[in-house]
Amino acid sequence: MDILDAATHADPYPYYASLRARGGLTEHPEAGVWAASSAEAVSLVLSHPACRVRPVDQPVPAALGNGLTARLFGRLMRMNDGPPHRCPRRVFQPALAWDPAYLVEAWADDFLAGLPLPASAEAIERWMFEFPVAAMGRLLGFEASQGSPLATLTRTFVACLSPRSDAGQLRAAEEAAGNLQRLMGARLGDDAGRSPLLRRLHRDAEDVLDEEGVLANLIGLLAQTCEATAGLIGNAVVALAREPGLQAEIAGEPEHVDALIAEVLRFDPPVQNTRRFLATPLAFQGVHLPEGATVLVLLASANRDPALNASPDRFLLDRPDRQGFGFGADRHRCPGQTLALAIARAVLTRLIPDLDIAALLVGRWCYRPSLNGRMPAFLGRAHP
Repeated sequence: MDILDAATHADPYPYYASLRARGGLTEHPEAGVWAASSAEAVSLVLSHPACRVRPVDQPVPAALGNGLTARLFGRLMRMNDGPPHRCPRRVFQPALAWDPAYLVEAWADDFLAGLPLPASAEAIERWMFEFPVAAMGRLLGFEASQGSPLATLTRTFVACLSPRSDAGQLRAAEEAAGNLQRLMGARLGDDAGRSPLLRRLHRDAEDVLDEEGVLANLIGLLAQTCEATAGLIGNAVVALAREPGLQAEIAGEPEHVDALIAEVLRFDPPVQNTRRFLATPLAFQGVHLPEGATVLVLLASANRDPALNASPDRFLLDRPDRQGFGFGADRHRCPGQTLALAIARAVLTRLIPDLDIAALLVGRWCYRPSLNGRMPAFLGRAHP
């Protein structure tokens, strides 16, 4: 298996186990990376000050050129360390800490009312990719009718975040970035119409960020909500299709939806890996990494490390002391965890009672091309 394609393999977990057996930190010269695969190595890399989210000499990918996508990328807190990370995070993290579940539940009912009963793989994918962005948009003050176009623009924009995007996708991402910036700027500039969340972000950012920094990170919220939450919902649907009796058990006990989501985040997370770039050399258990090395941080492998979770290859709703890296860790831990969980819960509580998921999917899914995300594509009955 190619380490760079593992995230989208049908079952990468035996391969991850083989990497852990070779040591927590292994070199892969054919891919130009080192891989952190054990829980201990992943924890070290995510917390070590030498491990940066971008190479020191290339804060913005060269493929993005000098246009708007490059400027927005360069302002994203998740793509920075030091003050360019800490300052926006100081604004966004407290604002995202509250639980908007009661709002998300109402919006999910509105979304469901606009759809036929979810009885197809295509309908599941609309829940996956449209509703999370629509819900984030509603929190930022957009109307319900703007949810679908906002989701389309966001999915087009996130192409700029992938090293594998081609020239056509990058051109489309540039156009989408301009439209998103215009729409978000109109929301931010509407003093009377700002949502409570946007009002707080605007107030707290006043002495910390300029307008472009605020807009970049608002667009970043949509981008992170889009793929990661879609993958979480999709991988939960896959778990229901794979585990006999699980759907019936959860339908009878709705409070088990939270346990389902937590175990999916551990067992088959939507974000399989992230990267770090060494600003200085790093040593781990006798392994020495040089300055400039790229580390592929295998979050999904660490989740299955027996040192972190007992019987890690079993899917257990009632798993005691569940631990994992589903939302990252340390200074770059995802600040939108509460919101992502609320969105996934709202979707799954509506899908689980109304669908015979195992019969509907009958094993027909694959994974969308990605270097780090695990997002199933449901093919439906009409496809071989």
